[in-house]
Amino acid sequence: MTRFTKIVATLGFASDSPDKIAALVAAGVNVFRLNFSHGTQDEHAARIKSIRALEEKVGHAIGILADMQGPKYRIGTVEDGIVLEAGQMLQLDTDPKIGDGSRVYLPHAEIFDALLPGHTLLLDDGKLRLTIREMGADFMRAEVMVGGPLMSRKGVNIPDVKLATSPLTEKDLSDLEFALQHGVDWVALSFVQSASDVLQARTIIGDRALLMSKIEKPAALDDIDDIIQASDGIMVARGDLGVELPPELVPSVQKNLVGKCRQIGKPVLVATQMLESMIQAPTPTRAEASDVATAVFDGADAVMLSAETAAGQYPVEAVEIMARIVTAAESHVRKHPHDGPKRMPIEQTVYHAVAHAAVGLASAVEAGALVAFTASGNTAVRIARERPGMPFFVFTPSVDVSRRLALLWGAQTIMQAETGYEEAVDEARAVLQAKQIVSGGDAMVIVAGMPFGLAGSTNSMRVVQI
Repeated sequence: MTRFTKIVATLGFASDSPDKIAALVAAGVNVFRLNFSHGTQDEHAARIKSIRALEEKVGHAIGILADMQGPKYRIGTVEDGIVLEAGQMLQLDTDPKIGDGSRVYLPHAEIFDALLPGHTLLLDDGKLRLTIREMGADFMRAEVMVGGPLMSRKGVNIPDVKLATSPLTEKDLSDLEFALQHGVDWVALSFVQSASDVLQARTIIGDRALLMSKIEKPAALDDIDDIIQASDGIMVARGDLGVELPPELVPSVQKNLVGKCRQIGKPVLVATQMLESMIQAPTPTRAEASDVATAVFDGADAVMLSAETAAGQYPVEAVEIMARIVTAAESHVRKHPHDGPKRMPIEQTVYHAVAHAAVGLASAVEAGALVAFTASGNTAVRIARERPGMPFFVFTPSVDVSRRLALLWGAQTIMQAETGYEEAVDEARAVLQAKQIVSGGDAMVIVAGMPFGLAGSTNSMRVVQI
């Protein structure tokens, strides 16, 4: 593999046949996202079955990310043809009758409990903007600041306040247990607002999957350091984030989140609208190509396609083009390192120091490959944090670890027999020679922990001559 940044693709009706899944992997997909906001559990079960069957055929790990829907807030039904005008007043209340141009049904008591006069209410992905002027026990009156058509069941966003709700609804709890029983590798938690949301989900998930927090609420940014620490990875979910934040702030938030995740060695995924025009067009806009490249220049572990592959007309082409953009951006960084992700400060632990030194050593001796032995995946994460410039192979005896690392920058995983250290080194040498990664006269730099096979003990490196 000449590409280090991973590609995540969402499956849907346009892409969930076994043949289409195989074509997507051939085009460059490393991880498949199952979006539990759409589709039934039976449909997702069939997708998981197809992915695992394909994994056997291609001979390498394919990750599966289960994306929970999270709490969704919507207005009730309204009459056809309603258009709100800027300056008019609109009442939102708890009366379930059909709404009109003067009032609508809002069936969410927690919103009434949280809002105060002066707060902002957004409808239809931010297309309509209201300011609350008056509050009652079961109603609120709002002034329309930005008007437009109002249609039934459109989403509601509240950017100014943190709602006292769980990130896991009853539907999410059912979907989560289903996903874990079917052996998904990552779970994405939607609408995270605080580290306590992550810890609540962690008590349910345990060690059955890794937990990714989706950053799509401004409230999460107030607790972001603790959220990152509590999570196994972060998704910069720019769709909903861009609804509740001014759009001009989203790029800097993205850059900041990628940097924070790299600093402490947590995988970070940049998502939403990356090649949006390819839902209907066979090629992206030049601005979209620049957007994907920017994520690479910032140092993201992975980039994601959503509707482009789930419902678009050109799912395979979207992956192929994304892979080409990523590869070109990485090639540019190799030629112009200052345009790429900055070097991280060395963490004052043996584990991070060894990983940092190993990458420097591999570069100094022009190693043909950097090899990490890991039982838990931690060694691989520490090395990936340093963004090595040579092929990076991870040997692990755990199929679960192998699949989870499919999201990690640069990591190419290979299943390893549970043997002693010298036998493992001999196996790595033979495998990489057979793959024609290294040949006579080349060097490999080996990173491992001693005692060998003990999780969390990255403490040794070695140069092996071929």
